[in-house]
Amino acid sequence: MKDLSPPRGTPVSTATVRDAGEADMPAILDIVNHAIVTSTAIWSDEPVDLASRHAWLQDRRAAGSPVLVAEDGGEVVGFGSYLQFRAWSGYRHAVEHSVYVRDDRRGSGVGSLLIGALLGRARADGKQVMIGGIEGRNTASLRLHRRAGFIEVGRMPGIGEKFGRKLDLVFVQKQIV
Repeated sequence: MKDLSPPRGTPVSTATVRDAGEADMPAILDIVNHAIVTSTAIWSDEPVDLASRHAWLQDRRAAGSPVLVAEDGGEVVGFGSYLQFRAWSGYRHAVEHSVYVRDDRRGSGVGSLLIGALLGRARADGKQVMIGGIEGRNTASLRLHRRAGFIEVGRMPGIGEKFGRKLDLVFVQKQIV
């Protein structure tokens, strides 16, 4: 299990959050691929390419879902987004979010900044519930979400597999209205 705690001396973030653009896709690609090859934050075994990230951005825009980046010193240091939790209309007020922070900026406040911005955007969009799915041993992400007011609402033991081991999926939820 990779230690996801921040290195000692990680600077406190001075990042700002904005909507992502096409020019941000290479930095987002680097963050995603690093998470794929080094962690269980993304349950995929194969890195993705730049064309897939551009398509992902277009899909999010078409769905009316935000993609936000945290930028610090002119560099993208994290990103986040959300989509409707499930496709059926009864879930129209529930969204599932994802937040990823560049490896060297974990623990600096970037994740909290992105979650706060996503919650604000979801509230403005009339959403009522935000959900997250977190790998059960990702204590840093579980702590981050607890600090943001999320509660654990479900655990699915052994539902995933990566790096030759079974993974638990933990669902967290926050009422946002």
